[in-house]
Amino acid sequence: MINYLNSILSEFLAKPPTEKLWEAIGLCGTLMFFSRFIVQWIVSERKKQSVIPVAFWYLSLAGSGVLLAYALYVRKPVFILAYAPNSLIYIRNLWMIYRRDRKGKAK
Repeated sequence: MINYLNSILSEFLAKPPTEKLWEAIGLCGTLMFFSRFIVQWIVSERKKQSVIPVAFWYLSLAGSGVLLAYALYVRKPVFILAYAPNSLIYIRNLWMIYRRDRKGKAK
């Protein structure tokens, strides 16, 4: 296991700066995308019921967008197709929340 991690680190350090930057961008996107589950878990625990907070959708949109940029850079069609259409769903959910909140304030 140690040898495997050392080889990954050695490969990363041997890459040109641009490659390192894009890998860091990809990792940031993954962390953003993963953090949405932690946010959802914390909010649900506080409310003692399953809840999907608005932050979940923003983190989904941001993480997906960053991962799509990374996928386009590395030219991996599988990842491009995995992240490209997601934004439409996240934007739609945010739009529905926005409309609901606007109607609530208008009353």
